Amino acid sequence: MLKNVAAVVLDRVHPFELGVVCEVFAHDRTEDGVPLVDFAVVSAEGPTVRTHAGFTIGTSYGLDRLEEADLIAVPSGDAYATREFPPELLAALRDAVDRGARVLSVCSGVFALGAAGLLDGRRCAGHWRHAAELARAFPLAVIEPDMLYVDEDPVITSAGTAAGIDACLHLVRKEYGTEVANAIARRMVVPPHRNGGQAQFIKHPLPRSRCDTVGEVLGWMERHLDREMTVDELAARAHMSPRTFARRFQQETGTTPYRWLLRQRVLLAQELLEATDETVDSVAGRAGFGTAAGLRHHFLRTLGTTPNAYRRTFRGPVLAEARRVADPSEVTRRSA
Repeated sequence: MLKNVAAVVLDRVHPFELGVVCEVFAHDRTEDGVPLVDFAVVSAEGPTVRTHAGFTIGTSYGLDRLEEADLIAVPSGDAYATREFPPELLAALRDAVDRGARVLSVCSGVFALGAAGLLDGRRCAGHWRHAAELARAFPLAVIEPDMLYVDEDPVITSAGTAAGIDACLHLVRKEYGTEVANAIARRMVVPPHRNGGQAQFIKHPLPRSRCDTVGEVLGWMERHLDREMTVDELAARAHMSPRTFARRFQQETGTTPYRWLLRQRVLLAQELLEATDETVDSVAGRAGFGTAAGLRHHFLRTLGTTPNAYRRTFRGPVLAEARRVADPSEVTRRSA
């Protein structure tokens, strides 16, 4: 369980990326049902460090604070691809993983994890501009330059700033469930769950557009995901020929009607698996896959996992506990 989080700052740290970690984990949002985390900013190079913007950050916490952390986050900074990292920091990162804690990098913070030897034999993400440098520096790492983030638990790596938000929220969802992650995302006014290949825990959003001519049809499709629908039917709703509709749909959404519909159905299934106790058969019917076998097939193809495995990963212990407490029979058993 994530109860203790530390963010490590080094000279020339990027304050925005540090702020990403602080925004997700440091705020007291207990009024929104978000568990309180013991959070600290830890300096690896003295009580005061410079940011790349020229101002300084001061903290009373040194590297000994990392010994208590369940999660150590390393934001990016200038020249992290070429600088030498303090040996004490690298040892603390290795010790954290050895004792079962997690480490997370935002953008070029991944170079600190690599210098600690934590990328060897692991898949990892980083900013596309650093992919070649990352591969040269750590030849035993498996670089994923097109991915927003990679969860190789206990090592989580992310690309640029927004991907750092995604990675942090992903970890919150994994630990506490979708309701807690959504509560944080709402306060931050960011997407709670960017979608993509869950096998790598990567979030690739579908392109967004104004949808000038197919917007009404998209709305109808979203409201009727459980129905069978054809391009001819959708084109008739848009008052277009099927060929014109398919071309406009591609132009305005960046994908085909079938792929868009499949993605929305998978998204709905994910939401139902995370937030309800409905059976997989019921989820499959509501999401338009018909049967549990159909849902499983598309989950494996799209997300690289099964519906049951996805539910176990993302339901989170907080939601499970809340449901047990709400169950009168559970209360009776505990009283007995």
